[in-house]
Amino acid sequence: MFNDFKLIGDRPVYIQVKDYLQKMIAQGGLLADQKLPSTRELSELLHVSRNTVIAAYTSLEDEGFIYTIRGKGSFAAAVIPARRCHEPSHDLKLDWKQRLSRTAQLADELDLMKRGIRAAKGTISFTSIAPDEKLFDLDQVKRAFLDRMSIEGDVLLNYGYAKGYKPLMEYLLQYMENKGVNVSGKDLLITNGFTEGFELVLSALQKRHGTVLCENPTHNTAIKNLKLHGYDITGIEMESDGICLDKVEQALQEQSFDFAFLIPSYHNPTGIVMSPEKRVKLIELMTAYQIPIVEDGFNEELRYSGAHVAPLIASAGASNNVVYIGSFSKVLFPGIRVGWILADHELIYYLESIKRARSIHTSTLDQSLLYQYLLNGNLDKYLKRARAEYKRKYEWTKQCIEEHIPCKRVSGDGGLHVFVEFEQGFKTRELLKMCSERGVIFTPGDNFYTDGTGQHTMRLGFSRVADEDISQGIRIIGQAAAQLMG
Repeated sequence: MFNDFKLIGDRPVYIQVKDYLQKMIAQGGLLADQKLPSTRELSELLHVSRNTVIAAYTSLEDEGFIYTIRGKGSFAAAVIPARRCHEPSHDLKLDWKQRLSRTAQLADELDLMKRGIRAAKGTISFTSIAPDEKLFDLDQVKRAFLDRMSIEGDVLLNYGYAKGYKPLMEYLLQYMENKGVNVSGKDLLITNGFTEGFELVLSALQKRHGTVLCENPTHNTAIKNLKLHGYDITGIEMESDGICLDKVEQALQEQSFDFAFLIPSYHNPTGIVMSPEKRVKLIELMTAYQIPIVEDGFNEELRYSGAHVAPLIASAGASNNVVYIGSFSKVLFPGIRVGWILADHELIYYLESIKRARSIHTSTLDQSLLYQYLLNGNLDKYLKRARAEYKRKYEWTKQCIEEHIPCKRVSGDGGLHVFVEFEQGFKTRELLKMCSERGVIFTPGDNFYTDGTGQHTMRLGFSRVADEDISQGIRIIGQAAAQLMG
């Protein structure tokens, strides 16, 4: 007994001793009223200090696992064990797969993370479009945390409000107004990033026709959630300045849609930025057909050149048919799961109730940390540095592609990725198989298409890849592509 104790990591030693003894008592290794070794004896048996054992015994007594009799020592308490049947024949083994809903089965089928190629150590991976953590200004994040905790730490650690942390909500309303959005008659709800925001909207909207219009290709997470909610998706092809308006109008004439899902800025996966002229015409078109728009404000801040392009919701003016879902996940810190929905105040009224029923509220601590970081004026400084670094990587990536990959087209006006198209008939999944054997992986483009096409495309995320790995990885991709082409 006591010979299987092992210290693990940096956890306080007395807690490890306490947990070890607690487990023995709970599982019957130490019987009720059994005398425990003295603190000196146990310290020698476990090779820890006597003070450590004293602290562990004190904690165990506080929690009712042991009791002490003055002059006699410490004893295991009579802990009520978990009751179970001891007959193996009575053990129940349910086949949970037979009890799964169609939603669970479909979610598994659509889960690319489970079925993607696992990157071995040393693999050059172009699959991520997360920000480069080397750019995170940790000192300012720490300062923001300490600033906010010193002001209202007791409040931040308690329950918050479903709608959101009021100072952050007010800041974001002003932030959106600065983008040219008319916020009159609109309201804001804080979410756990884009995905929860989109899920809340899908849960709130009535499914009249069961059809959605979007760009083709589009955000894979959006495709998954639309399918999980039972929507049929009509994808409209992209042009160099955004979605093809002629095809949009044709689709609107041919069938009815519940809403449109659009990513106008640094579109995922193509990286295309919809032109200002096309944004206005698109809003006019959707207004004429009374189609709501769910806008994904993806990567809007990561522009590398040209003037600021206002979001679609800004082009809508005083109209209330655009639901804007924003997030700083790709710009700042994905680990802080904070996003927001800006929409008509009546829609937000109901979204708040759904949010309260689903997750009660987004972490107030996360919201307050983000608020203080923004309030301290860090966003502009961070973006200046991030834009310069990502622009450099973006230009280097495009240069390497032009030199090494025999492709038809490269698109992407900014953001954290580029989209590569080969001639029709080329299979990027075959290319991926060859490249993975040579230590390079990327994301096949057909993951983003709504109609099963796009086998000749791929997305290359460069944000977290070192310069030398960008050049080496793209050279390997190019060599493999040339080999496939014969």
